[in-house]
Amino acid sequence: MPRKAREKSKTGIYHVILRGTNRQTIFEDEKDKLKFTQTLRDYKEKSGYKLYAYCLMGNHIHLLLQEGKEELGTVMRRIGASYVYWYNWKYQRSGHLFQDRYKSEPVDHESYFLTVVRYIHQNPLKAGLVKDISDYKWCSYNEYVGKKRITDIDYTLNLISKDRKKAIESFKTFHQEISNDQCMEAESRRRFTDEQAIEEIKEICSIMNCQELQHFEPAIRNTFLKALKEQGLSTRQLERLTGISRMIILKA
Repeated sequence: MPRKAREKSKTGIYHVILRGTNRQTIFEDEKDKLKFTQTLRDYKEKSGYKLYAYCLMGNHIHLLLQEGKEELGTVMRRIGASYVYWYNWKYQRSGHLFQDRYKSEPVDHESYFLTVVRYIHQNPLKAGLVKDISDYKWCSYNEYVGKKRITDIDYTLNLISKDRKKAIESFKTFHQEISNDQCMEAESRRRFTDEQAIEEIKEICSIMNCQELQHFEPAIRNTFLKALKEQGLSTRQLERLTGISRMIILKA
């Protein structure tokens, strides 16, 4: 069946989700996240888009941006290709990292724009990664409250109030509210405790001990590693439980 055409935004503003293929991790460490934020900054200049919010999660990315000189599809291809080229070089791997088709939704109304901003910033909070949004380093929240780096904060804050100090305080209060905002979501990733992961490894690989996977023929071992990653086990978890190096798991 042909793919459904993307819905166009009247304002040129879109909420975008970029996901790892087969739900795989796309950021192994903080250097990876730093590289992605640098990529966002570099292509802001080249593509002319405005970035209103972002959040980097383990296996997906949220962006709220407005088209400039280039359309959204071109922007996302540029950003994705640049990061994947660097990631593959760093981890000595090849092939796709992101799903072929990013998700997007138009953001045409000011009220929904603010809802999306909060939704993006509350992702780490709702995922249980932090107890306060300000503690999460890899989203744009702190750029709004005094640590500006790459986000275009003026449009958002001016929607709240023309008085900048008042706008920032209202912005903080708005984000502290417990919300059930209904926005476009990334596919949920199943989370495993180590005990659950051990049982999953034993069942999928038909082994009695997770360490046995080290002794499989490389091609068979890599097939099982890929299947385990597709189930939702993280690279770090597989490395810890099987004793197989992270580089081998990433390349599988």
